[in-house]
Amino acid sequence: MNERLFYQDAYIEEFQTRGIRQQQDQKGNTYVVLEQTAFYPTGGGQPFDTGILNGIEVVNVEEVEGEIRHFVKEPLSRLDLIKGKINWDRRFDHMQQHNGQHILTASFVELFEIVTVSFHLGREFCTIDLNTENLSDDMVLQAERRANEIILENRQIETKWVTMEEAVNYTLRKQLSVSENIRLVIIPEFDYNGCGGIHPSSTGQVQALKVLNMERQKKNIRLQFICGNRVIKQFHHKHKVLQDLNKLLSSPEQEMTVAVTRLLQNGKHQEKIIEGLKEELLEYEARELLKQSIFKNGFQVMGKVFQNRNVKELQKLAKIMVNIDAGTEVFFITESEGGLQFVCVRGAKGKLNMKSIAAQILPLINGKGGGANQQHKAAVH
Repeated sequence: MNERLFYQDAYIEEFQTRGIRQQQDQKGNTYVVLEQTAFYPTGGGQPFDTGILNGIEVVNVEEVEGEIRHFVKEPLSRLDLIKGKINWDRRFDHMQQHNGQHILTASFVELFEIVTVSFHLGREFCTIDLNTENLSDDMVLQAERRANEIILENRQIETKWVTMEEAVNYTLRKQLSVSENIRLVIIPEFDYNGCGGIHPSSTGQVQALKVLNMERQKKNIRLQFICGNRVIKQFHHKHKVLQDLNKLLSSPEQEMTVAVTRLLQNGKHQEKIIEGLKEELLEYEARELLKQSIFKNGFQVMGKVFQNRNVKELQKLAKIMVNIDAGTEVFFITESEGGLQFVCVRGAKGKLNMKSIAAQILPLINGKGGGANQQHKAAVH
C-alpha cells in the first residue's frame, strides 16, 4: 500500500512522483500508472478524485487488476517527473459524505437495530437503503439527531490495517468483504467498520447531516441525505426560494404554507370557472358551426380545417354538435408544425361508418388512428 498516499494521509493535496507507464485501454482512453499517487480510485461507494498531472486534467481514476490507472485528457509529455494535484473541494466533499453515511448508518443500528444494505454517493445527494419496510418520520428524526450529536462531539476517527485474526477483536457493524488488506474505520465507542474509503480525521469535520427524503424501494426504505458543505448550500438555496416566495406572496415565512394553500384553492376555483366558460364557448361554437353545415347526398355534413387546434378539444366540439343534432356527420382537420390530425364523428341518426371512412383515408396519407363506427380520430406526422 506504499504507493497509495491517500491512505497514508487523506489530506495530501499535492505530490511528486514518477510514472511507471502510459498507454491506452481497449476503448482508446489514455491512462498513466504512477509509482505513488494521492488520487483515490472509485471504490467502496466513494467516487474517484479528479485533478491534474503535470497540468493535464485527470478525468477518471480506476483500480484495474491491482493497479491504479489515472485516465488523462491527453497524453503526458514526460514520465520521469510528475507533479500531481487533486481537486481538494471534491475530495473533501466525498470525505464528508462518506463519513456522514457511516455515522447515519451506525445511528440506525444503535437506536433501532436497522442495518444499511446499500449506499450511493451522488453529485447532489447521497442515499442509503435500510433493511426495513417500516420506518416512521420520528425514527428518522431520532437517527438524524443522534448522527449530529456524534458530529458535534468531534470524536477522533481512526483507521487501522488488521489481519482477520485481529479483526475478531472488534465489534464490526457488518461482515468483512475481504480477507486480507483489511482496513478498519473506527469512531470509538460508536462504529467499527471495514472500509477502503477516505474519511476525515474527526467527526466534527462532517459539519452537519440532514435527511432530505424517504421513499420505499421494494422491501427496503431509501433515505436521501446530505452532509457538510452540501447542507449549507441546501440551506442557502431553500432560503433564497423562501425569500422569493415571500416577495411574491407578500407573506412572512411562518405563514407561507397558509398563503400557498390559499393560492392553490383559488387556482382550483378559477380552473373550474374557466372550464365552465370553455364548455359554454364550445357549445356556442358548435351551434354556429351547425348553421354552416350542408345537406349533401342525403347527409347533414359539417367539415372544417383548423390551425393549431387541440384534437381533444375538436373531439369534444364534434360530440357537442352531434348531441345537438343527431343526424349530423362531422369532419374536422387540425394542422400544426407537428403534423396533421383529423376527427370524424356521426350522430345517433347518422348513417356513415366513420371507422370504414378512416380506414380508406389512412393508407393514402400514411397515417394511423383508432376509434369505432360512430367516431374516429387519426394523426399524420
